[in-house]
Amino acid sequence: MRKRRLIILGSTGSIGTSTLEAVEHLEGAGVQFEVVGLAAGRNASLAGEQAQRFGVRHLAIVERNGERPCGAAPTFEGPDAALRMVESVAQPGDLVVGAMVGAAGLAPTLAAIDRGCDIALANKETLVAAGELVMPLVRERGVHLLPVDSEHSAIFQCLQSGRSIDEVRRLVITASGGPFRTWPVERVHAATVEEALDHPTWNMGRKVTIDSASMMNKALEMIEAHWLFGLPSERIEPIIHPQSIVHSFVEFVDGSTIAQLSPPDMRLPIQYALTWPERLDGCARRMDWDSFRRLDFEAVDTAKFPAVDLARRVMVEGGTAGAVFNAANEVAVEAFLERRIAFGQIPELVAEAMDQVSVVPVRTLADIDTADAAAREVVGAAVADAQPS
Repeated sequence: MRKRRLIILGSTGSIGTSTLEAVEHLEGAGVQFEVVGLAAGRNASLAGEQAQRFGVRHLAIVERNGERPCGAAPTFEGPDAALRMVESVAQPGDLVVGAMVGAAGLAPTLAAIDRGCDIALANKETLVAAGELVMPLVRERGVHLLPVDSEHSAIFQCLQSGRSIDEVRRLVITASGGPFRTWPVERVHAATVEEALDHPTWNMGRKVTIDSASMMNKALEMIEAHWLFGLPSERIEPIIHPQSIVHSFVEFVDGSTIAQLSPPDMRLPIQYALTWPERLDGCARRMDWDSFRRLDFEAVDTAKFPAVDLARRVMVEGGTAGAVFNAANEVAVEAFLERRIAFGQIPELVAEAMDQVSVVPVRTLADIDTADAAAREVVGAAVADAQPS
């Protein structure tokens, strides 16, 4: 592979730090990346250290909170720092890792696509809120959109034979079930912050871990798969798989099924996105087939995890429904982490926002911003009146 310019949006989160680990590993294998830009939310100190270690000249910090970066001063600061960095630094042919959590990653990702950059996408919200903008722009600019989520990477890998998507009967997206897989509905509703953050399989940031516990994470992934692979709601199914070894299945019309298996280690899909279409010696953990004994699967209980049905509603309604869904969830999760609402109120508040905010077609980013703001207002008002129960 030739030396390639790399920009990482969300460099201090779990995906961003794992990406830099993969970059270091690949450089040891003779694959060269020039990291030209890093963007971080709040962890200015770590971002500065990363910039110094990798010789990065362009650093964007969204919210410094009085913290001084170590080793490198930020080139861009403020709420639109990542967007301004992309607009100033990105060049056609760059690879941009989209790993910023939440709606904040949307604008810089769209700007990178518009500049002809390939995207290694870990930010689910980009497609959930703006799939109607992102996918046409990807096709228009002729860039590659490479999924980094383990589930979508698995599907992407299973489809690399080049067969038509018309040969796919359905996509089956696996979910660990999180910490509440075996809990009764009533106990899940009253779960504490500490219980929801105690994920049995994955080590992730706080927001994503809460999403996993509520299965909002899986709902977001279902919507993302709808846009990535162009399949309707009825051909996308979640299934619980507590070992997190099978990351997704692709079932074909002739009855055959292809799956991708690996230990739960995000460095594998990250490295695949970095080196695609090649496969190189990896830094991720390997399967220990000698100790491997069983794979368990079970249906998703939508009474316990109503987020799945909300995702289907988003896919059917289209337009700004995804932006409403995503924004409402972001506000509800933040309120739960602040102990202002009960865990079970998260999907209830999302459903309330979807009922109250009208869905319109997406023509511009302003349509998404308007829906996003309206959903945040609805949930914010409900949280202000809510009592954890």
